[in-house]
Amino acid sequence: MKRYSIIAYGRVQGVGFRAYVQELAYTFHLSGWVRNLPDGTVECEAEGEDEQVKKFMEIIQNTNRQFIQVTNLKTGLMPVSGEQGFFIRR
Repeated sequence: MKRYSIIAYGRVQGVGFRAYVQELAYTFHLSGWVRNLPDGTVECEAEGEDEQVKKFMEIIQNTNRQFIQVTNLKTGLMPVSGEQGFFIRR
């Protein structure tokens, strides 16, 4: 199990990106959360099997659908928390 901190840059607020990330996390059976930051980026923490989290991050990095456009992704490893579920934080 691995947990990653992820910051997404680009057109990621006000375009359904958090719901998209949550849906994607469910698809990969990941735990964690996603939220908007005041600077216009979106922060996420995702935990699960390493390969699943890496696939999740790769898809996010390459997202260019309808109104969402990710231009950069900053990631880092974090301690595993054992958290269950994936939530949108306000």
